[in-house]
Amino acid sequence: MQKIRKGDKVVVLSGKDKGRSGEVVSVQPKEDTALVRGVNMIRRHQKQSQSQEGGIITKEAPIHLSNIALADPKDGKPTRVGFKFEKDGKKVRFAKRSGVTING
Repeated sequence: MQKIRKGDKVVVLSGKDKGRSGEVVSVQPKEDTALVRGVNMIRRHQKQSQSQEGGIITKEAPIHLSNIALADPKDGKPTRVGFKFEKDGKKVRFAKRSGVTING
């Protein structure tokens, strides 16, 4: 089970976007990176194709998992993630800062 998953609200810990938060669009576990909506934006030249217009486009670049932390559901500040088993034997994630279980 991964600590950070698609759909989680995360906070950037270091880099040019330090302190900004956003939603995880996708996670690449093999590369230890994640795409976060509105964070680590880059500009790329794109050639025109049948499906897409050409020009300079702005898109998100992957950010390393060590540079982002899950936002605490209670106060939105960065928190570490722990795992515990519920009474029905289901493994769930919880925020170590507040102890609140994380949906998903």
